[in-house]
Amino acid sequence: MDTAATLNLAIRNTYAKIEKVGEGTYASVFLAKNVKTGQKVAIKKIKVVSNANGMDMTAIREVKFLAELKHCNVIQMLDVFSSGSANPSLNLVLEFLDTNLEALIKDRDLIFTSADIKSWMAMLCRGLEYCHRHWCLHRDLKPNNLLISPEGELKIADFGLARECGDPGARMTHQVITRWYRPPELLLGARSYSTAVDMWSVGCIFAELMLRTPYLPGESDADQLTTIFKALGTPSEKDWPQHKSLPDSVQFEQYPRQPLGYLFSAASPEALDFLAKCLLYDPLKRLGANEALHHPYMKTGPAPTPFKLLPRHPTKANNKEERGDGEQSSWHPLLSDSTEKDKARKNAEAGGKKRKLEESEIEERKRIARKLAFET
Repeated sequence: MDTAATLNLAIRNTYAKIEKVGEGTYASVFLAKNVKTGQKVAIKKIKVVSNANGMDMTAIREVKFLAELKHCNVIQMLDVFSSGSANPSLNLVLEFLDTNLEALIKDRDLIFTSADIKSWMAMLCRGLEYCHRHWCLHRDLKPNNLLISPEGELKIADFGLARECGDPGARMTHQVITRWYRPPELLLGARSYSTAVDMWSVGCIFAELMLRTPYLPGESDADQLTTIFKALGTPSEKDWPQHKSLPDSVQFEQYPRQPLGYLFSAASPEALDFLAKCLLYDPLKRLGANEALHHPYMKTGPAPTPFKLLPRHPTKANNKEERGDGEQSSWHPLLSDSTEKDKARKNAEAGGKKRKLEESEIEERKRIARKLAFET
């Protein structure tokens, strides 16, 4: 047995699975423990989609970023190992997290105060500022991907659509970010974009925390733009210079701008300003994560609720109630429901339309696969 395989086996034997707690299309989640320390962990077993170019990029990205990012508001990957030969899987050993922000929002038995909302927003912005400072675009922020620890701490998770953002001129796909949280520049086909796309999602999440329902729930990409324009007004050239030059821009129906205070009547002036600046049409003027942490909203009262005192719910009861099928094992917070990520995996399975990889990129993917002991 070679060195890589021996190391992989040693890591695998460090953890003992206790039970399966979630099952999705491309992954399963197991409750497990470290046999040496007794620490409770979650093992996310990803069914690897392989093609002629090597391993599936969503799996590579998730491992790459989780291995590099170390922050209290980003989910921690403790180990990674491979399993299976005929049907290889990538196993991510993650800190144990038992619910997410979406489940809390939907739990009508919980009451959110403005201090609670500020606490979640502060943790989200701290984690995102760290990601952006380390050149990582998340590209799929939404309440479902913001996990909550048993102690109440918020953790950004699911980096399957993440991408490095060091090159300002890099061309990237616009088919990222779940539609309700996707910024208008992506809906209009922008291929070069910045960390501002994540900040639009932050604004949508903030609005959802205050409303307890999604703020901009479009039924299609075209309807999403209409939904945004009805809520925030159709952008003018002054609001968003050169937006008409984006690939999918057309003549849109004109809607007047509605003051945010009409809908968010209980929000403070500072909260409304924070929301407005996250949802600016012009990405260059949109609030950045570091600016968000220093915005007056974060500095004026009330002070954020300590995370250990934030609203919580019984996880098991929540799983059954939300899914409506009584099957606790059918869902887990670590299982993504990202349509965009599923599309990427299906494209990989079918050899979908993707750019041709350079020989060096193919070799790098194969090298990673060998390192993870997928090849003998």
